[in-house]
Amino acid sequence: MLEKVKLSLRINNDAFDEEINSLIKSCKKELELVGIAPSILNSNDAMILQAITLYCKAHFGFDNSEAERYMKSYESLKILLSTNTKYKE
Repeated sequence: MLEKVKLSLRINNDAFDEEINSLIKSCKKELELVGIAPSILNSNDAMILQAITLYCKAHFGFDNSEAERYMKSYESLKILLSTNTKYKE
């Protein structure tokens, strides 16, 4: 998952791996808190990957003019996931 998120952030080195991994873990925990099954969070589900990517794009870096737009997209997707029985425990 780290490599896929790094690709979406346009990062091609390991300098930010710790920060990105921390963001991935934070997003997974937030999704788990809204009822997404942990087994799905650790799968290769495209919707989960998209949610994690949006979360990371919203939170990565200090000068991110698109952060609010990515956060709104993430929040919408989080609601969709949390109300779909496929993603519940």
